[in-house]
Amino acid sequence: MRKPGFNLALAACVLAFVVVLLGAYTRLTHAGLGCPDWPGCYGFIAVPQTDAQLAHAQEHFPHAPVEEEKGWNEMVHRYFAGTLGVLILAQAIGAWRRRDEPDQPVKLPLLLLGVVVVQAAFGMWTVTLKLWPQVVTAHLLGGFTTLCLQALLTLRLSQRWPVLSALQLRRRLRTLAAVGLFAVVLQVALGGWVSSNYAAVACVDLPTCHGQWWPTMDFANGFHLTQHIGPNYLGGQLDSDARTAIHMSHRLGALLVSTLLLLLSISLWRAGLVRLAQALLLALALQVSLGLSNVWFHLPLWVAVAHNAGGAWLTLTLMAINYRIRSAPSAHPRVSHATWSPLAQAQSNAQK
Repeated sequence: MRKPGFNLALAACVLAFVVVLLGAYTRLTHAGLGCPDWPGCYGFIAVPQTDAQLAHAQEHFPHAPVEEEKGWNEMVHRYFAGTLGVLILAQAIGAWRRRDEPDQPVKLPLLLLGVVVVQAAFGMWTVTLKLWPQVVTAHLLGGFTTLCLQALLTLRLSQRWPVLSALQLRRRLRTLAAVGLFAVVLQVALGGWVSSNYAAVACVDLPTCHGQWWPTMDFANGFHLTQHIGPNYLGGQLDSDARTAIHMSHRLGALLVSTLLLLLSISLWRAGLVRLAQALLLALALQVSLGLSNVWFHLPLWVAVAHNAGGAWLTLTLMAINYRIRSAPSAHPRVSHATWSPLAQAQSNAQK
């Protein structure tokens, strides 16, 4: 039986996924500064259109000429993000009103609301600090955090996927799943660092880079996280060796994460959780294929956006797996028929 608020949570979850994609599209079309102010656009709620509005924009923002397409890319992202914020606010209010009902999540909706407020601040700083890589990457992670927390709330309100049998799952599997999720989050952050420093095309060949297995790289400047805030980071400020270091780090990270997730898939399969293993393998294969395509085809827009979508889907898959195999709240959890494994059947027979 679904809890009240499930439909709203599901709608917010879908919208959060769309917002992540729109953020990627905005970044990849170099529209992050399509509107030089925040939350409006040249002082208006939409991109300037009339002669009077264009004259106002020219007067107040002489160093940022209006580019209509980029402006609309930025504003559409803001409209969707603002709508998501309203839904999450309504969700938090509803949860607080139902706080005395049994099994009603309250802390999670309130946490989501707090994350969205912080995320809005990062959205503002992305513009006011002119695409400073640290802020852009943090803004990306904030979007993924919002999406995952919203998906977790949706799962909780659906009241599906009960805790699995403790006999069916060893602590090692839960640990491996948690490490896998953490590793994917780090890889997403590294991917955001690649994007915010415009290092996606620093290497245009595979499996080598510039025809070398270990090209010249400048890790010190590539990962100089305390770098000063520059006048404008549109297009990036790092030299070729620094961007190569970032790009190659993302490649190496992909290899390590893929190996870890393959081990997790095997462990899930052996535990009888075949569907979870298959879902993870499918998400991983899709994401790796999209990452390779970015290099092979020199970062086509639709592939790059899909790669962001794949990263979000892979993260959600890991989050769902961790939710599914979470620790039981009591000593004798119930096991659904959908997850009954040969190991659990053997335990049942032994008890009989």
